Amino acid sequence: MNSKGKSAKYRAIGLMSGTSLDGLDVVCCEFTLRNKKWDFKLIASETVKYSPKWHAQLSGAQNFGGEAFQLLDINFGFFIGEACNKFIAKNKLEGIQFIASHGHTIFHQPKRKFTFQLGNGNAIHQVTGLPVVNDFRSLDVLKGGEGAPLVPIGDHLLFSQFDICLNLGGIANLSRVEKGKRIAFDICFANMGLNHLAEKMDKAYDKGGEGAAKGKVNVKMLHQLGKQYLKWKNLRPSLGREGFEQFIQPILDNDSIPLHDRLRTIVESISCEILYSLPSKSTIRLLATGGGALNSFLMKCIQEKLGNKVSIIVPDIATINYKEAIVFAFLGVLRIRNEVNVLKSVTGAPTDSSAGVMIGF
Repeated sequence: MNSKGKSAKYRAIGLMSGTSLDGLDVVCCEFTLRNKKWDFKLIASETVKYSPKWHAQLSGAQNFGGEAFQLLDINFGFFIGEACNKFIAKNKLEGIQFIASHGHTIFHQPKRKFTFQLGNGNAIHQVTGLPVVNDFRSLDVLKGGEGAPLVPIGDHLLFSQFDICLNLGGIANLSRVEKGKRIAFDICFANMGLNHLAEKMDKAYDKGGEGAAKGKVNVKMLHQLGKQYLKWKNLRPSLGREGFEQFIQPILDNDSIPLHDRLRTIVESISCEILYSLPSKSTIRLLATGGGALNSFLMKCIQEKLGNKVSIIVPDIATINYKEAIVFAFLGVLRIRNEVNVLKSVTGAPTDSSAGVMIGF
C-alpha cells in the first residue's frame, strides 16, 4: 500500500461533512499513479442526509459542555462508521484499503492554534474494522497556518487542466496557480448565507435560486456585506462558523428588508466577491463545483458578472456534489505515502505538511 514506485493503485473511502449541513458525503474512489501523474475513478457516491436530531446536534455542538461534547464526538464517529458499513454493503465494494474522514468542523480558530472536526477516528475504525486517516487540519494550524483550504493539493494533482477551481459550498473558495505555485483562499460565505435565509421560508435551501430570482438587490445590504469582506480581504483568513455568526448573520437578519431581496442580494454579493478574486487574465477556464453549482440562478448571475473572458465549466453531477470527498480520499492516499498533502503556499504555514492522524494501519 505504501509503494512509491512509478505506478501504484489505491482504493479508499472519502468522507466530507460541510458547513452547510447538507449531510455526510461518502465516496469510494480508485486512485492510480502512472509516470508521476495521478488519475482517479469515482466508483460509488452517496450523501447520507442528517436526521433533524443530528442536524440540531451538529449545528449546536459549539455550545455543548465538555462531557457532552466528548460523547457527541464519539457518537458521531459511530454514526460515520455505520454509514460507511452500509455504503460498502449497498454498493458491494471490495478491496477498500482505508477511510479518509474530514469530519464536521465545529471550532476553527487558527489564530488561537486550534481547530476541531467532530467524528472520532477511533470510533470509525472500531465500527468498520478499516484503517482510518482523519484530523487533516490540526498539524498545519499548530505550525501557524490557517489549516485551510485543504482541497488545493487535489486541484493541483487531479484537476490541473483548469486555470481556477471554484468551490461553491457553505463557503466559496478557489485555488489557482500564480507565479508557479498553487495559491488558494476563502472568498465569502455562499450556501451558509443562502440556506440561513431559506430556513426562514421553512426550506432547507433555495432550490435553483427561485426565491432569489424574485427579489431585488438591496444596495445598502450589498454595501454592508462588501465592507465586511473588504476588511477580511487583506488578511485572507479561512472563514468559519464563528465569523458568519458574528459578522454576516446580523446583516442577513435585517427583517426590514424583504426576504426575497435579501436572497437576491446575497447572490449579488457572492458574484461580486468571486469577480474581485479573479486575476486579470485574457481567458480563464474555471471549474465550478459544490452545491452552489446546482443553483441555476446563482450560476447565471456569476457568469454575467464575470463576462465572456471566463469560461465556467460545470462538470457531471457526481463531481459537482462529491469533489471535496474525492479530494479527502486523495489526501489520505498522500498521507499514507508520507507525501505532502497540505500546501504552505495556501495555508500560510512555514512548511508543507503530510497531515492526518493514521489509525489502525
